[in-house]
Amino acid sequence: MSRATEIRVGEPHRPLPVKVMNFIGRAAHAIGVEPISFDPERLIHRAVKKVGSSDFGGDDFREGLSRFLRSADREGELTLLGRLMVQSYTTDNLVNRLRLVEWRKQHPEVEREEIVQPLFIIGLPRTGTTILHSLLEQDPATRSLLAWEIQHPVPPATPETFEDNPRIAVMQKKLEQLFELVPGFEAMHPMHARQPEECVAVFTQCFMSEQLQVQFNVPSYQAWLDDSNMHSTYEYHRRFLQHVQSGGVRGGRWVLKSPAHLNNIDTLLDVYPDARIVHTHRDPIKVCASVASLTAMLRSASTDHIDFHEIGRQQLEWWAKLVAQSLEQRKRLADRGDQFFDVKLRETVADPLDVVRRIYEKFGYALSDEVDARMRSFMENHSRDRHGSHTYAPEDFGIDPVRDRAQFEEYIEYFGLQE
Repeated sequence: MSRATEIRVGEPHRPLPVKVMNFIGRAAHAIGVEPISFDPERLIHRAVKKVGSSDFGGDDFREGLSRFLRSADREGELTLLGRLMVQSYTTDNLVNRLRLVEWRKQHPEVEREEIVQPLFIIGLPRTGTTILHSLLEQDPATRSLLAWEIQHPVPPATPETFEDNPRIAVMQKKLEQLFELVPGFEAMHPMHARQPEECVAVFTQCFMSEQLQVQFNVPSYQAWLDDSNMHSTYEYHRRFLQHVQSGGVRGGRWVLKSPAHLNNIDTLLDVYPDARIVHTHRDPIKVCASVASLTAMLRSASTDHIDFHEIGRQQLEWWAKLVAQSLEQRKRLADRGDQFFDVKLRETVADPLDVVRRIYEKFGYALSDEVDARMRSFMENHSRDRHGSHTYAPEDFGIDPVRDRAQFEEYIEYFGLQE
């Protein structure tokens, strides 16, 4: 199927080699053999052996690691490919954490890097965060975490190696493999090695990340994460920013984003007290259906058991919790309104460049004619459906827009989201 065609939710896509691999996995499981170990200590040992260091910079990641692996093993209903994905994903993140700590020990000057007034884009998924992030990234005065930098952070890029780095091609190849394995994903969530990536990809190196529950069905892990203290994870995030900019590729300010910040606004502002926050908004019912579709797509790479209604229920319950927590925090932080800019999706859809201009005015950023032209050029060359369109309906996931709206009414009213 061409990526430029319309994509609908449906049965998991399986190339023949993957079908054969998963058949072998099912046969092994039937006789009581699990060929891929999810023992945390074995995976930690693997990462330590690969890097040649055992210093993870603390043990704050261990409980999240154990809970994630246990949840994936017991609840994920993973194929053999899925188990390989979890093993590889876990090892890669452990390796990155080890390398980051080791680099910092050898380069203590990284500690002196200052992170000044970072701009965070937060809000529900599918609320215009990606286009705003991409537009802000067109300004040379900004600096974003790019996908390849997060997955291959050591050594930090220098001005000489930033644009032409062999790690970019390695990351892009990995993304292309994902697009082949999950047809339609690129239409719904375009990604490129050189594009800005969300903060959850950094959080994953602490195994405290919502990204894990999007890729795998790990409900007990996610329930634990929702009630966990994220302070050490945000501190790791700050150290990650210091590391990346220490190579000399700097802008005047960081521009970062993730829906995962929604229920952690207090913690974000504790670690980044001078942060500026763009909070995007949309009717949550529409968001839940969209994210349920994205989740079903991604999980289909690792399991043959995709229950659309179960995914819909998970999304409704989870986002209702996060929306309520974010609303409570915003009310409590009302006296810090100068650090927040609220915008509705319909405003961004109508005129994203106007929204950007208002953000610049709100926070006192200079918007030159040259930067404005770069943003306009980006809009002209990045049409919304250039990778194909994606269609779905709330009913596909057991979501009733009327019945399920009640739990979001306070949020909808507070931010004026009535249609």
